[in-house]
Amino acid sequence: MESRMSRRQQPQKRPWGRIWLLVLVLGFFTAGTYALRLYSQTKYALGDTYRLANGKVATEIQDKKPFAALLLGVDTGADGRIDKGNSDTMIIAVVNPQKKQTTLVSVPRDTAAQLIGTKTFNMQKINAAYNVGGSDMAINTVSKLVNVPIKYFLTINMGALEKVVNAVGGIDVDVPFSFTSHHTNNEHFTKGPMHLNGRMALVYARMRYEDPKGDYGRQERQQQVIKAILKKAVSMDTLGNFSELLSTLSKNIATNLSFNDMLGVFQNYRDAASTIKSDHLAGQGAWVYPGPSSYQIASTAELQRVSNKLRTALGLQTETIYNQNTRENKANIDFKFDGNQDQVYTIYVPEN
Repeated sequence: MESRMSRRQQPQKRPWGRIWLLVLVLGFFTAGTYALRLYSQTKYALGDTYRLANGKVATEIQDKKPFAALLLGVDTGADGRIDKGNSDTMIIAVVNPQKKQTTLVSVPRDTAAQLIGTKTFNMQKINAAYNVGGSDMAINTVSKLVNVPIKYFLTINMGALEKVVNAVGGIDVDVPFSFTSHHTNNEHFTKGPMHLNGRMALVYARMRYEDPKGDYGRQERQQQVIKAILKKAVSMDTLGNFSELLSTLSKNIATNLSFNDMLGVFQNYRDAASTIKSDHLAGQGAWVYPGPSSYQIASTAELQRVSNKLRTALGLQTETIYNQNTRENKANIDFKFDGNQDQVYTIYVPEN
């Protein structure tokens, strides 16, 4: 009798463990559904940005290998189009996950280069390559100029830079000197650390006339902005933030990076953004004939230096560079790379 009473008086076990398990399962299901929805929405939004490069699908990112990409900035104003205009920003980016390193090399827009892919010989400013033959011609021309295999490209309307910076919460830069941008709305920048929102970042990246280095100074600031964006982007640990950033870009870019490639970069190449090395292809100002027109002429030694740097960053053996630029340099025997801006440089049409 006592044993029965004891059994009846024992407190009943409540199913809290099962309830918490159910809550946990529902939580994972909800989070998974939300992530899948973000994934699907972003993938759909980026669908129209995809373009093949030279008719081929690049596989380096899916294979987790080092890769080179050409970043093209076109300034087409508020219309957001990216299928017209010269590429006034051209940056070669080499991303190496094994070395945990990214190398950025700017190519001045006025650099003389043979356009690769034209029916007849055409040597002019390199920023015309995109306008004449689109991303394929831009990739092939830059690749030939520095003898580096470039498999990916990303063309962005520079007007979208404002949205990108705002999407990552603004960026921090170290302003090299104080200046006021008189060609926009007199925005003032003070030497030293500054936090920039999207509008200020766009002005900072575009400014050229107030910079004593001219276009070279602008290239340095553009690389600075890209570094700052990368730094903020890789700190985004959630799919939601990453999807928001990609959706912001979707209407303003064209690229042969598929959505899976972008996810692959986000998942497998983030450590490469921890060390970013910057450089640029230096040129000598000259009056080029036929013309005359003002160009930047890269010496053979400078082309070789940049080629060696990029190929080494990719994990490739260096090679002696030989292209139309080196042939033109050899033909212009009296031309000196000594800083004299008033020299004449002649383009010689090669014989068939």
